[in-house]
Amino acid sequence: MGQSVSAYFLTFTTYGTWLHGRETGSVDRQHNAFETPIVPSNDERNRSEQARMRYGEYILDEPRRCCVLQAVREQANYRRWLLWAIHVRSNHVHVVLSAASVTPERIMIQLKAWSSRRLRESFDEDADRILWTRHGSTRYLWDEEARSNAINYVIDRQGEPMAVFPRSTE
Repeated sequence: MGQSVSAYFLTFTTYGTWLHGRETGSVDRQHNAFETPIVPSNDERNRSEQARMRYGEYILDEPRRCCVLQAVREQANYRRWLLWAIHVRSNHVHVVLSAASVTPERIMIQLKAWSSRRLRESFDEDADRILWTRHGSTRYLWDEEARSNAINYVIDRQGEPMAVFPRSTE
């Protein structure tokens, strides 16, 4: 029998804000294995990605960040997932949670769908507007130390706190 996962560390980004070729690098299908190089900066690829966008960047202002935070908390509670940490930033969301018998990909789909639903209800967002990028990052946290490190990163190492659960201990 294999080792059970302690938690998942999920990250998903808002539409148009983390394009391939960007200065700080990115991850694509060919550059997504653990501890492998990311996609390097490439102005031409970045311009090409921008040209293909159907909508402008989707940025989460403070009320929208709070809305997403609440939607993630509601889903975790409803589905009986153990929520360790959330940090909703202007262009991405980090979540650390534990969930028995559910893949991290399925969790991310649920979180993005319910966040989208709540944003559309609360802010009259266009139903056709794309809010999130395709997929995201799904990391398995195999032990308590890895989980603790991820929680610390999410809560205390993202810069100025935005919409955070639980609140920073600093």
